[in-house]
Amino acid sequence: MQEQENAISIDWKAIFTKAFQLAIFISIAVFAPYFGSQLITGTIVNAMLFIAASIMGLEYAVMLCFIPSLISVSVGLLPMILLPMIPFIIGGNILMVYVYSKFERKSFWVGAVPGALVKFIFIWAAGMILANFVLQGVAKNIMLMISWPQFATAIAGATLAFIFLKIVRKKHGTRN
Repeated sequence: MQEQENAISIDWKAIFTKAFQLAIFISIAVFAPYFGSQLITGTIVNAMLFIAASIMGLEYAVMLCFIPSLISVSVGLLPMILLPMIPFIIGGNILMVYVYSKFERKSFWVGAVPGALVKFIFIWAAGMILANFVLQGVAKNIMLMISWPQFATAIAGATLAFIFLKIVRKKHGTRN
């Protein structure tokens, strides 16, 4: 009887910890676009995605990939003309956390740099195809949003995440 009770026991502490962490990450994902600057917002969002993937795992990070892009449109950070890019931005973020999660066990940067590069290439390629075949005549400054800033904010976010994770792991005595 005791063995059956242990087999179905629920680790409430772990559940509440994950729920609390997820609530923090969702809050960051929701409020980051309100900074109004792609470079600031992108850096914060990418840092949050790298940290979420490191702390909570790929599944939770993927869930978080959907929120910032949708909020960015609603606050005007992403121009309405780029609305068709949202699935590709979300997809780029998912690819970034996927690649990062697959390689970060070797080293943070072995996962982060290829993840950032894959995100940039995917979003840039999708944007160029969309701009040339669907959104003909889109202003160059609008298309700039889906070019090098995607890589720059991903690397800046990775740097922020690396610093944060180093501090947390040092404080808690876990792996570097």
